[in-house]
Amino acid sequence: MIERIWSGKSWLYVLLLPLSFLYGLIAIIRHSAYKVGLSRSWKAPIPVVVVGNLTAGGNGKTPVVIWLVESLVKEGYRVGVVSRGYGGKAESYPLVLDENTSTTAAGDEPVLIYHRTKAPVAVAPKRSDAVKALLAVHELDVVITDDGLQHYALQRDYEIVVIDGQRRFGNGWWLPAGPMRERAGRLNSVNALIVNGGQPEGREVLMTLEGDTAVNIVTSENQPVTQLQSVVAMAGIGHPPRFFASLEHKGLTLMNTHAFADHQDYEQKQLAALVKPTQSLLMTEKDAIKCRSFAQPNWWFLPVKAQLSSNGEQKILSEIKKLITNNKNACH
Repeated sequence: MIERIWSGKSWLYVLLLPLSFLYGLIAIIRHSAYKVGLSRSWKAPIPVVVVGNLTAGGNGKTPVVIWLVESLVKEGYRVGVVSRGYGGKAESYPLVLDENTSTTAAGDEPVLIYHRTKAPVAVAPKRSDAVKALLAVHELDVVITDDGLQHYALQRDYEIVVIDGQRRFGNGWWLPAGPMRERAGRLNSVNALIVNGGQPEGREVLMTLEGDTAVNIVTSENQPVTQLQSVVAMAGIGHPPRFFASLEHKGLTLMNTHAFADHQDYEQKQLAALVKPTQSLLMTEKDAIKCRSFAQPNWWFLPVKAQLSSNGEQKILSEIKKLITNNKNACH
């Protein structure tokens, strides 16, 4: 129902408009307070790059963060990542991740980023605390913050907004009548726009998520995803239909699909009931990171990699590298 309301296919959004106006008023006042200095923000000693969005729900931020970290590390830069750690309940914050950090403590996306990139990752509701925790134990050239476009308590040097190319901005209203955290005019002040699928508009950089090799959660065996037999797909992400559609686009015939809430925790019994022993349970990497301790031999995940148009990729990376170089020169 909420998808229909946010997409503009239902008039019920009208009932939620009073709450939307209240949400929007609070958002505007809060942003303005930081802009004029009534609320204090913290400036890190190294460049901070925010990867965020204007809408609620999954737009593809985490693959962009992973792409950015891997691209900068490949060129010799020391990169750290911070996040709020949504869904995690650590005993104390800030929490610097290690190999044994669970998704229960840190949230699924930070743990996924840590294991994929091997970069230093820290989480804290107050992101400046996470940055300080990383800098206390690592020499870094730049920090990437996963989400946090609206977290103005942390000053940023570069902003990237990721847009869902299919859903875009829905009906355009603030939460809860629509999907917007901020109005679309905010895009005029960000440094880069990345659109996940669909047709890019204006200065948007097109991104596609590529991945054709399934990985067995138990054995780490690799296999072309199209060779999996009797596939049942599941996803607990911001927009599960995107995952299911991508599998069908690859030529898979899905026996069944199961959509879960974003960041949902799983139990073995719950997921084992979705498939027969002769079937394959296929999930996203974000789901798999939460199932490592109790996965079954017929459970697989499909890792994906962000692919950006070459001109857009080079522009974003060159601008961030320039920030890093300028900061280093200023410190000497």
